[in-house]
Amino acid sequence: MHDDLPADAALVRDFLEASMVPDPERAAGYMAPDVEITFTGGRKFSHPSGPTGVNARRYKWVKKRMDRFDVAPGEGETVVYSVGTLYGEWPDGEPFEGNRYVDRYVVRNGKIVMMDVWNDSAERILVRKGIDA
Repeated sequence: MHDDLPADAALVRDFLEASMVPDPERAAGYMAPDVEITFTGGRKFSHPSGPTGVNARRYKWVKKRMDRFDVAPGEGETVVYSVGTLYGEWPDGEPFEGNRYVDRYVVRNGKIVMMDVWNDSAERILVRKGIDA
């Protein structure tokens, strides 16, 4: 897909691919032991199994269509944004696609040390329930 990605963006892509299997143990190999994960809704985790558990309750299955990676090198770290859309099935089997997401990663010394996740799933769940909020 993006064979010419900078190393830190390729690391994030590889992490995301492991996460989508889902294989949280393999995904954890891309993260520092003291990683700080803030998932949708402000949920805090210290291991990729946390978001995997949330996703298992929220979706029958879900994948990311990674449209682009924005890379911002800094002093001693790199910030990588993964931007794209989610697709998959809700728990009742209804398919969905086009659900926007933005993930922000901080990479230091070849490991993800911080991960922040935002997406439109909550908005879509409200619409499915007939709530116009």
